Amino acid sequence: MTKEKKELQPGKAGLKTPILSFNASYIAYAHTIFAYSAFFAALIVGCYLHYEKIVENASWGYPDEWFPSVSATIGDRYPERSVFQILIALTAGPRFLLLAFNFIKLYKSNSSLPYIGIFSGFIRTITCGGWVYITSTDDHDWHDIFMISYIVLTIPWTIIISKLSPPGSLVRRGRYLTASTFFLTLIPLIYWFIQHKVHDRAGAYSVYAYFEWSLIILDVAFDTWSIVDFKDLEIQIFGDGFTLANKAKPPTEKTNDLDEYSTFEFIVNTINSFFLWTVITSLLLCVWYFPLWHMGLSGYEATILIFVIAPFILIIPFIRNFFSRFQFLARSLTILLGLGSYKVEDPESRLLIITAGTGFGIIALITEIWTLSNQPKKLNAFAVSFLLGLLASSIIKYSSYSNNPFWPVMHKENGGLNEIGIFLGLFAAFFTPSLNSTTFKLSTERSGGSIFLSALGFGAYLFSIQFLISDSSTLIFWAWDGYPVTGPTPITGALINFFAIGLGITLSVKVHSNAFLGPTYNLLAGAASAYILYSYKGWLGYAGSTVYSFYLSTLAPLIWQSTVGYNPSLLFTLAFFYSIVFSLASVWIVAYAFVPGGPLLRERTDLVLGSSFVGILAGILNYNLRNRSSHITRINTIGKKLFKQTFAILTVFLAFSIAVFFKRYPTKPYQPYNSSSQSFTAGIWCVHFGLDNDMWSSEHRMKDLIKEAEVDIIGLLESDTQRLIGGNRDFTQTIAEELGMYADYGPGPNQHTWGAALLSKFPIVSSSHHLLPSPVGELAPAIHATLDIYGELVDVVVFHSGQEEDEEDRRLQSLELQRIMGESERPLVLLSYLVTNPYEGNYNTYVSDKSRMRDIDSNDWDRWCEYILFRDLKKVAYARISRSTITDTELQIAKFKLLEEYQIEEGNDFIYGNHYIDEDEVDESLRMPQLFRGDGVRGHRYHVFDEPRYFAERPSQVRNDD
Repeated sequence: MTKEKKELQPGKAGLKTPILSFNASYIAYAHTIFAYSAFFAALIVGCYLHYEKIVENASWGYPDEWFPSVSATIGDRYPERSVFQILIALTAGPRFLLLAFNFIKLYKSNSSLPYIGIFSGFIRTITCGGWVYITSTDDHDWHDIFMISYIVLTIPWTIIISKLSPPGSLVRRGRYLTASTFFLTLIPLIYWFIQHKVHDRAGAYSVYAYFEWSLIILDVAFDTWSIVDFKDLEIQIFGDGFTLANKAKPPTEKTNDLDEYSTFEFIVNTINSFFLWTVITSLLLCVWYFPLWHMGLSGYEATILIFVIAPFILIIPFIRNFFSRFQFLARSLTILLGLGSYKVEDPESRLLIITAGTGFGIIALITEIWTLSNQPKKLNAFAVSFLLGLLASSIIKYSSYSNNPFWPVMHKENGGLNEIGIFLGLFAAFFTPSLNSTTFKLSTERSGGSIFLSALGFGAYLFSIQFLISDSSTLIFWAWDGYPVTGPTPITGALINFFAIGLGITLSVKVHSNAFLGPTYNLLAGAASAYILYSYKGWLGYAGSTVYSFYLSTLAPLIWQSTVGYNPSLLFTLAFFYSIVFSLASVWIVAYAFVPGGPLLRERTDLVLGSSFVGILAGILNYNLRNRSSHITRINTIGKKLFKQTFAILTVFLAFSIAVFFKRYPTKPYQPYNSSSQSFTAGIWCVHFGLDNDMWSSEHRMKDLIKEAEVDIIGLLESDTQRLIGGNRDFTQTIAEELGMYADYGPGPNQHTWGAALLSKFPIVSSSHHLLPSPVGELAPAIHATLDIYGELVDVVVFHSGQEEDEEDRRLQSLELQRIMGESERPLVLLSYLVTNPYEGNYNTYVSDKSRMRDIDSNDWDRWCEYILFRDLKKVAYARISRSTITDTELQIAKFKLLEEYQIEEGNDFIYGNHYIDEDEVDESLRMPQLFRGDGVRGHRYHVFDEPRYFAERPSQVRNDD
C-alpha cells in the first residue's frame, strides 16, 4: 500500500480523521421531511386561515366543494404560500444531493441509463422550481408548462431509477410499486378533472383534489426509498475532500440459469404480451377492410409483410443491440402507434400506422427472446407470460362480447377503451424489466437441430394459438350445429376453454418437459384431438377442441427453448414467414374465388389444421435434437416461483371470467316488440363483416338500428368473422345479448362460407345448416329454422346466394332452396340475398308454385340482392331503411301477422297481393316506426318509397274464423 493511499485512511496512527461522518440515508430523510413539511404545513395553515376561500373554484364553493387543491393551497394566499416556498427551498439542498448519490449508487459502466436518469432528474427539479415559484395566479400558462414538464420528466426518472435498482431487492419492488400507483392515480385524476371542467359537477374538484394530493404523497414517497438504498453508503468529510464507504457485502454471484423474474416483472411481461397480441390481431382485421371494399386484392395486403421485415432488419447489429438495451422503447412505440392509431380517421393512414406499431411489437418480442436465450428460466417465464397475454386477450374479448376494446377499430362510441389501453400499455412498456443479457453476441453453438425446424415449429405454433384460441368462441362455432343446442354456447363454453388453456399453462410450468416430448402424448393429446375437433359437432367436437387447446398450451416453453442458439434475425424472419403462409392458407380456404391459386386450397381446413400440427411437431423435434447436444441448457429444474406466479395470475383470470359469466348469462325471457298486436317484424341485412365504411367496428350502430326499427327476427349476411381476418370475433353476441334475442350463428368458420346468422326474439325450436351447391364459386350458406311465434310454429330461412359471375352455381342453389322451402309444411319467411332482378331468371324459381313462396312487394323493381319472401302469413307492411355508413347494403324489413284469425277463400290473391292502403287505415300498433320518416336519424331513413308500404285484404273475400 502506498504512502499516499494510507493518508486517506482514517483511524490509524498519524492519519487524518474526518471532520464529519454520516450515513447517506440522512440525505433522503432530510429530503422527505422538508418536502412533506412544505406541503402539509401549507395545507394546515391554509385550512385554518382561509378554508372557504381555498376550497372555492370558478363554479362552486363551500359546502359543494370541501377540500382544497394543491394549487389553491400553496399558491393563492398569504401566509401559507410563503410557508410552503420557504420549506420547499430548504428541500433544494437535499434534492440535488439525492440526485448525485443516486447516480453514484446506481452507476453502471457501459450503460447510458445513469446519465439519462440524472439529466432527467436535474431538469425535473428545475421544472419543480418553475411551478412552485410561478403560481397559477402569477402566470397560468407558465405554471401549467412547468407542471406538465415535471409530470412528463417523472416518467424517465422513475423508470430509470427503478430499473437500475438491484434486481429482486426491496428497494426495486418498492420503487416499482410506488411509481405504478403514481401513474395509475392519473386515471381518476383526469376523470374527475373532466367532471369538474367539462361537466361542471359540484364536488368534483374536491374529489380531484384527493387524487392530486395523493400524487404529491407518492411523488415524494418514490424518493423516500433512497433511505433504504443509501443505508450502505457512509459519507466521510475531510478538510480537503470527502470519501464514500460502501458497507454492503458484495452480492453472491448467481448463474443466469437461476435468475427469475420478480412477480411485478412477470405481471408487466404479461401485460406487454396482451398488448402485443392486441396489435397483431388488429393488423389482420384492418387489412381485411381493404379487399372487402375493393372486392378483391387491393395492394394493402402487402402490409402483413411487416411480420418478416421487422425481424429481418434486426440482422443489422446496431439496430439489434440498440433495441435490446432499450427494450421499453420498442414496447412504447408499439402502444403509441398500434393502439394510438385509433385517433386517425382515414382508414389508409390508420392501417399504415398500425403496421408500424406491429413492426415495433415484433422487434420488441424478438430482442427480448434473444437477450434471454442464455437464461432458460427467464425464457420459460417469458414464454408463459406470452401465452398468458393471449389468454388475457381472449378473456377481455369474452367480457366485451368477443371484441377487443383496445383495437384501433374501436372508439368511445362503439365501446372502445382506447385511452385506458394506451395508459396501461405505456405503463407496462416503461416498466419492462431489464433482462440483463450477459452478452449481445450471437451464439456460435449450432450443435444439434436445424434453424429451419426451429422456425417452422415457432411459426406453426404462433399461427395455431392465434387461429384457434385467441377467442373463446372460435372453437365453439367449429362445433356449433344449430338448435336444439347440443354443445356449448359462447357464454357457457368460454369457461371450459379458459380452464383448459390455464391447466395447460400450469402443467407446462409444473411438469417436467419430458412429459410433453413423447409420441404418445403428441398423438393422443395433439393429433387425435385435432381430428375430433375437425370431424365432429356438438359436445364431442368441443371436447376435441378443449383437449387441443390444452395441448397447445402445454408446449410454449418447449417451442421457445427450441429457438435458442440461432441467429435471431434469420430464425424469426423464417418463423414469421411460415406463420404468414399458414395464415394466408386459412384465408384461401374460404376466399378461393377471389385470390390467385385459390381453388388449390378450396375448403381444405384439414390441410391447414394438419400442416400446422406437423409444423409444431417440427419444433418439438428440434427441441429434442438440441436437447441431446452438449450446447443447450436443458430445462431440468421446475420453477417453483414461476409456478406460484402463474397460478396466481390464472386464479385472477378465472375469477374475472366467472364474474363475466354471471353478468352475461341471461336471466329474463326475451320479449318481442309488438306482442300486443300479435305481429312480428322480420328483416334482412348484409352487414359486411361488422366493419363500417370508415373501418370502425359497427355492431353497436347495427344494434341501434335494429332496435329502433323494432325488428323481431333478422337475418345477417356476411357475418362469419371467426377467422384471423375477421379478428376472431362474433359481433352477433353484442346485438343478441343487448337486444335480448336468440342467436344461431349459422355454418361455422370451418364450413368455408362468408356467414349467415339468425337472431330472433322468439324461441328457436330447431334449426339446420345448409351448404347449397357451389361447384365453381363461393359457398352459399343457409339456415332453416323453426320458431315459436305466439304459440305457432313458423319457419324462417336465411340464405346468401353465390356471386354474380357464377351463373350455374346460382341456378343450382335456387333449385335446392326451392326444394327446402317446398318441403316445409309450415308458414315460412325467406330472408335472403338472391343476386337477381325481379321477374328474371332464378327469381322465378324462388317465387314459384313449387316453393309456394310470394314476394313481399313484387312491385318493388329496384332490387338486386336483398329479398323477403313469405307464405301462409298476412303481410302488413314493408319498408327499406338506408344504411348510413354502417355497410354497403340497406336494411329491408317486413311486418307480418299469423293467419289464425283469417280464413282464405281458394284462389284469393288479395291477402298476398300488392294492395296498398294509407297508414291512417292501419292500427297504430301495426305501424312501422315513425323515427325514419323524412330525414330520419343518424343517416337512417325510409327510402326508395320514402315511407313504408301497407297492405290490405279485401273484406268480402276474407272472413273471421268465428
